[in-house]
Amino acid sequence: MARYIGPTTKKARALGEPIFGFDKSFDRKKYGPGQHGQSRRRQKSDYGLQLLEKQKAKFTYGLLERQFRNLFKKAASKQGVTGEVLLQFLEARLDNTVYRLGIAPTRNAARQLVTHKHITVNGVLTNIPSFTLRPGDVVAVRAKSRGKEVIVNSIESNSDVKKFSWLEWNPDTFQGVFLALPQRAEIPEKINEQLIVELYSK
Repeated sequence: MARYIGPTTKKARALGEPIFGFDKSFDRKKYGPGQHGQSRRRQKSDYGLQLLEKQKAKFTYGLLERQFRNLFKKAASKQGVTGEVLLQFLEARLDNTVYRLGIAPTRNAARQLVTHKHITVNGVLTNIPSFTLRPGDVVAVRAKSRGKEVIVNSIESNSDVKKFSWLEWNPDTFQGVFLALPQRAEIPEKINEQLIVELYSK
């Protein structure tokens, strides 16, 4: 399955946000990559700003262009504010929810856990990272995988799930519940979704 496998720090610096998680190099160099990264850059056009936000969202959630465009079309066909619906769809992805629940330290790691068949949804083994969860769905670590080091270490060191009101996590049973689609104010990602809507509406 296609996915971005290039240099993460370089991409994060180009987009101006630590989109792949904590990165020491990004903290030290919060400017663009390359020899001219610290020099003054000319102001971006409206199109440039819109494209930057789309790229930021794509790489944050780990989607390629076709996947992202199709998801936008799906969001545009639904009732509600298109930008907010788009972000709700992104948050409802299985790999993102595994990451939010603290089962994996990064979204890339969560994607790998899903594809390697360590995760179940409502008791059924599910290995599709883009699987869309619905309110009430139960996401759990497969019984045989609960002793896996990366999972144990991530759960022990991660308490962020308490910050997400749309998720519920039980560390004793290694399972969580996707309670509801999050409201825009609850989603912590620094993405201006309106610029993405403007880009695709041209």
